[in-house]
Amino acid sequence: MEKIEHATVRTNGINMHVASVGDGPDTVLFIHGFPELWYSWRHQMLSLAALGYRAIAPDLRGYGGTDAPPRVESYTAFHVVGDLVGMLDALGIGRVFVVGHDWGAIMAWHLCLVRPDRVKALVNTSVAWFPRNPERKPVESMRATFGDDYYVCRFQEPGVAEEDFAKADIAKLIQLFLTGRDPSPPIVPKDVGISGLIKLLDQQQVELPSWLTDDDISYYATQFSRTGFTGGFNYYRCLDLNWELSAPWTGARIEVPVKFIVGDLDLTYHFPGVKEYIHDGGFKKAVPNLEDVVVMEGVAHFLQQEKPQEGLMLSLMMVSIIIVHMDIDRGQ
Repeated sequence: MEKIEHATVRTNGINMHVASVGDGPDTVLFIHGFPELWYSWRHQMLSLAALGYRAIAPDLRGYGGTDAPPRVESYTAFHVVGDLVGMLDALGIGRVFVVGHDWGAIMAWHLCLVRPDRVKALVNTSVAWFPRNPERKPVESMRATFGDDYYVCRFQEPGVAEEDFAKADIAKLIQLFLTGRDPSPPIVPKDVGISGLIKLLDQQQVELPSWLTDDDISYYATQFSRTGFTGGFNYYRCLDLNWELSAPWTGARIEVPVKFIVGDLDLTYHFPGVKEYIHDGGFKKAVPNLEDVVVMEGVAHFLQQEKPQEGLMLSLMMVSIIIVHMDIDRGQ
């Protein structure tokens, strides 16, 4: 970990914290999700650096050492893509290979959608790309499918989720998120709340899994104790705004080369219709250069942390896609 360097980069009107390691000619950009930080990619960053590549992982806006703009509307996918492009410009990096997870996967898809000229290839995890449905906003669809107690719906009203999370021990909250293995849709009854679920966790005396240490929990807890969770919640609050702003891309496809990884216990893999979409041709239609889909057995949502030994596998997948497309570039 001491090999990883840290810097602050000015981009798109904010100061962005960026972790980096390695000095190879090819750069891999890692994009984290919720509730995570650059730290989620520590294993993969070190693996790729050891193989001769440069790995960079920012804290996204609203997280960790990066600025948190106060307005909810400042957290759209287009703001974040602007941050990432500006960061690459500030670091003197042109095109990159991208790896994303959770909300980071969503941001990676949008980066490929609106700035494919900056992406050589993508290895995305957990969240597949779904074309925009012009008939219905996403939060409306989720509410109709899962009800008002669905966690995304609970996060919508500013201040409500913050008040609930403030009642909880942050270290136990991080543990609850990272170690969850129930693939059913996360439901948070209003009269129970996240803080109530943590009390149930305490009663069960759940121990940390071997892949997650007290030091890991402490790192996350320290950062979120300082920043709070509003920045992360605001990504959920911009779901419908993203839908509105992305209208010009209705029907557009992701054209960059892609490999996709998901755990078979990942809650995103068990949403209604997702397995069929991924495996029966819908995903390939929306992402025509989808080269591979890997379903990791017995692995839940936070796969890059749960299976750090498979971090090397992810790294090798990235290297294979790098080699193929370097050969293509040489042929052009």
